[in-house]
Amino acid sequence: MGRWLSFRIFLAVSLFCGLLFTYPTVAEPLQFALLAKRIDQRFFIQAGEGCAEAARAQGDVCRLLGTSGPPHFRKQNQLLEQAFHQKLDGIALSVTQSEWLAEHALKQRGHIPLITFNTDFNPAEQQLRRSHVGFDNLVFGKQLGRLAQRLRPQGGRLCVLTGSLRDTHQQERLHGIRLQLGAIPNHKGTERLRGENGWFEPSRCPLERAETADRALLQLATLLNTNQFDVIVHIGSWPIDQPAMYRQQLGPILTELDRQGTRPAIIIATPDPDAEQSALLDDGLVQAYLGWSSHELGRQSYWILKRLAQGQAVPEKVLIDTFNIYLPQASSNSPAKP
Repeated sequence: MGRWLSFRIFLAVSLFCGLLFTYPTVAEPLQFALLAKRIDQRFFIQAGEGCAEAARAQGDVCRLLGTSGPPHFRKQNQLLEQAFHQKLDGIALSVTQSEWLAEHALKQRGHIPLITFNTDFNPAEQQLRRSHVGFDNLVFGKQLGRLAQRLRPQGGRLCVLTGSLRDTHQQERLHGIRLQLGAIPNHKGTERLRGENGWFEPSRCPLERAETADRALLQLATLLNTNQFDVIVHIGSWPIDQPAMYRQQLGPILTELDRQGTRPAIIIATPDPDAEQSALLDDGLVQAYLGWSSHELGRQSYWILKRLAQGQAVPEKVLIDTFNIYLPQASSNSPAKP
């Protein structure tokens, strides 16, 4: 009887120990970060929301990091250095100045998986990231060109306003516009339009560094006051980031140009517009928007970071090529075809 009791005790202890070793443990949530150029711009806020929502659905965390105000590579470099010393399972970076970051913060990266989103490294530094998540900016630029052709079928004088042409996505959008309108490709991408299919780019264009609402509106007002353009394309959303300011500053100029019959068509690239921005369109202060989903950019960034954290293979690039065209009085947006 004593042996049987001892056996039963041994069996119970063995089962208990087995349960200790086999009982499933709750995994710690993975920690990811989107390091944006700035965190006070709707585009990056929406991308951060998309990443956070996708992560939350999987029990993970995705935080938006960055500074407020105009982007600056030194500020981003400092934040990137700090992020590398946090317990992160992956970082998605929207690149400010590729070469500078490679020579400074990225030397401290360690083993944290790094991808880029929205803005990639220049080709010389692309080996520093595992993947890039962004928009197909060549397709996007071509669609902007199609909108220009739709609004001015006969061609005309074109000026493109950009952020920094150091950014690869800005270069690709400009290249796409020019290709669509008939420019001849060369080893530099394309030269400015010089009459192909009736399209001309004056020597002062494209205009760069329109990366704040104030500066973008100043540049746009200056172009309108010259009364020398048939189509103006802004390949970022900065002019309409503050819709009331756009209406106040440009409304009187556009009214006068209407009176003279010399008003240019204005096309602006933007995250899908909100109610105030749509009102600018319906009131004729903008002729067309080409929109994209920043939320989807954030969601796709999370999934690539998640796969890397799990040791899975990822594609070298994930490009989103579905965009939405917005025209005045349109009751709904329509997808733009590549």
